[in-house]
Amino acid sequence: MSNTTTASGLHKQAAGDHEAAAKHHHKAAECHDQNKVGDAKGSSKSAMDCSNTAQKHSTEACGMSAK
Repeated sequence: MSNTTTASGLHKQAAGDHEAAAKHHHKAAECHDQNKVGDAKGSSKSAMDCSNTAQKHSTEACGMSAK
């Protein structure tokens, strides 16, 4: 697999991870609006997990692009 293909895949993966994190953040906000604090906590954890994965993939993707 070429560096271009790898970088492209990593950027796409990072974008997907960021989109997933955003969905969880929106869900957490909705839960807070509905006073469902326990559900908001779960969504917040999921958002954080996705954000951490997105950060990892973003770092790898940008590193590949810089080569």
